[in-house]
Amino acid sequence: MGLAVFIIGTSVAQLTDSIRVVANYAMQSSFLFIPSRWSANKMCENSIGPGVVKTQTGYRFSVWAPNAQSVSLTGDFNDWNRPGISMQRQDNGVWWCETDDAKCGHEYKYDVTNAKGDSVLKNDPRARLMTNSVGNSVIYDDAFRWEVEDFKPAPIHQRIIYELHIGTFHRKNGEQGTFDSAIEKLDYLASLGVNMIELMPVNEFAGDISWGYNPACPFAVEEAYGGPDGLKRFIDAAHKHGIGVIMDVVYNHFGPSDLDIWQFDGWSENDKGGIYFYNDERSATPWGDTRPDYGRQEVRDYITDNALMWLQEFKADGLRMDMVPFMRTVSGADSGEDDIPEAYELIKGINGFIQHACGEKMTIAEDLHQHDYITDPLDGGGCGYTAQWDAAFVHPVREVLTQSDDENVNLDVLVDALCKQYSASPFARVVYTESHDEVANGKARLVEEVAPGNVDDDYFARQKGVLAATLVLTSAGIPMLFQGQEFKETGWFNDTKDLDWSRRNSFDEYLEAITELVNLRKGEDKATTGLTGANTEVVHRDSKNKVLGYRRFNDIANESVWVYLHLGGEDIDDYQLSGVPVDPHCLFAWSDGLCTQSVHINNRKVRLPSFGIFIFTERGNLG
Repeated sequence: MGLAVFIIGTSVAQLTDSIRVVANYAMQSSFLFIPSRWSANKMCENSIGPGVVKTQTGYRFSVWAPNAQSVSLTGDFNDWNRPGISMQRQDNGVWWCETDDAKCGHEYKYDVTNAKGDSVLKNDPRARLMTNSVGNSVIYDDAFRWEVEDFKPAPIHQRIIYELHIGTFHRKNGEQGTFDSAIEKLDYLASLGVNMIELMPVNEFAGDISWGYNPACPFAVEEAYGGPDGLKRFIDAAHKHGIGVIMDVVYNHFGPSDLDIWQFDGWSENDKGGIYFYNDERSATPWGDTRPDYGRQEVRDYITDNALMWLQEFKADGLRMDMVPFMRTVSGADSGEDDIPEAYELIKGINGFIQHACGEKMTIAEDLHQHDYITDPLDGGGCGYTAQWDAAFVHPVREVLTQSDDENVNLDVLVDALCKQYSASPFARVVYTESHDEVANGKARLVEEVAPGNVDDDYFARQKGVLAATLVLTSAGIPMLFQGQEFKETGWFNDTKDLDWSRRNSFDEYLEAITELVNLRKGEDKATTGLTGANTEVVHRDSKNKVLGYRRFNDIANESVWVYLHLGGEDIDDYQLSGVPVDPHCLFAWSDGLCTQSVHINNRKVRLPSFGIFIFTERGNLG
């Protein structure tokens, strides 16, 4: 590659300045920040860190293998002869060599001889490109020309996330989806109004079809999707559309299949994974004995450098870390009995670096245990994530909306979900009713849960799907939609089933309603800015008729938005709404279809349709 891993797209001077800023902060703070040794400390000692660096006449190759008896380099440049080019060992366990024969695009591997004298070919753990997960590493020069150099995402109170899976989002002619095919749908996403995309993992994984949560080579970008240049094209194109990109990363385990870092240099204990992994009971995860050894500095460097690679080299706008409980505990049970203290140190270190060296980039935790300390600031002893996926929203909201009997609709549960906060911040949570997890693994799309096998024609699926989107897009938090939710996609998520784009036309009014809600949520004028505020006040609660009303507002008293939801299945004439503004104007109304223009309110009385929705503002706030 054209840039050393430990430089990651910046000059040495720039990186040194960034490290200095974070180091100064760390000395004044209560958290332990451990910068990447390869990124800073060893650079100052003229020691070579792992990675591939372009030299004036060729390339320098280096790899960490502290227990190897010897390591050599082989590839296209020496006709794959073994033993290959001999590598020298440093005191830090990194082996290195230089060759003028290597060229960009050449394939290569390391020939690692263990302490017993057995040799095996291993892929570069930091390769940016591979032929496939069981193939070869490829020399990759970063020569990409960015059209958008300094993208700034929407401010956090206006962000709306759209989670998508590259492999299924836009398949063409029955082929696997790619970054380039997804680019073709960016105009659509911009018209929908979302301004952040969250990509399910795109690291090189086993095979060509996967959710992505089985990273075989964490630094390489999935070749079947288009490799590193394809990802850069996608992010650059998204930025041109005003859309930021969040990368989903997996640090609670690696693999478990096609995993060349397993017993990389031949050493292991208890027949476990060797230098990159715990070699005792802490290795156990639901995905195999492949939890990284967060206590080993070189492994922390490996993970930290990977996190920074996405943000700096690929210009992504944030990270979403998968299942953090399986990083910070062995069992994920959160009982306090099997905590992994060094995982907390790693998490705080990554978040600290990002906050103080990467500007407005965000980190999101999938933790789901509803702890403030996950999003509490670093200087207050917290983990320092920007936000966390909120189990206190998604699960109770889905529970309420999938009830078939009005008697079982509990408004108190909805109020708790609406008003939940973490770390005294309304934007420290991501609110959603659908995600890749919530619509798979034995669960389905919310509309499918409401009307199994009959989503297209079912009245209740239609009504409750729009209610779900309304709750997501009018609650305090960072709202998130899952691909296809906006046009009532059916079934459950499957990495072999493409998104049915014909539903855009089949359910155009449904899509129009979601689009209107998305654009209201961005709060781009005085009439709607209350939806971006920090405050929620319940102004109407009728448990008998299942009607809930709440005011969303910021710190400017006259910039409020009122939301009224009917969770019951009976129409009610002349229904009295409490808390309505003196001179209301309807921004959005739904009654088995959009009906915004036909809403009449007289002395705060309306005709309340079953599963109806009203959103009001003060008439004086209209431009």
